[in-house]
Amino acid sequence: MQTIFTPQELEINLGENLKSLRLQKNLDQKKLCLHAGVSLTALQNLEGGRGTTTKTLTRVVHALGRQDWISALAPVVSINPLHMVRSNSERIRASGPRKLNRKIIKKNESSDEKKSRKK
Repeated sequence: MQTIFTPQELEINLGENLKSLRLQKNLDQKKLCLHAGVSLTALQNLEGGRGTTTKTLTRVVHALGRQDWISALAPVVSINPLHMVRSNSERIRASGPRKLNRKIIKKNESSDEKKSRKK
C-alpha cells in the first residue's frame, strides 16, 4: 500500500535526502552553496524542509550530480493517438467553460417572458 504524504512531509523528506547526498559526497554547506550558486540560507531552508524556490532546488540537485531526480519529477508526456485526430495544433492553454449557443439563450428568454405574462 502506498503512503500519501502531505506537502510539508515531502519537503522534509526531500531536504533529508539532499542533506544525506551532500554528506555522502563529503561536502559542507558552504562548498555546495558556492558550487550551486545559492545562498547558505537558501540551502539551509531546503535541507530543513522549510521551502525554497524551484531555482534553488534545481541548482543544488545539479551541483550534486542528480539531474535524474528532476527528470523523474517531470516525465515526458506521451501522445494519445486520439488527441492527434481531434486537433492539429498543440495546446497552449486549457480551455474555459463553453459559451452557450445564442439560439438557446433566446429560446430560454422567450419562454421566461411567456411565463411572466401568464402571471
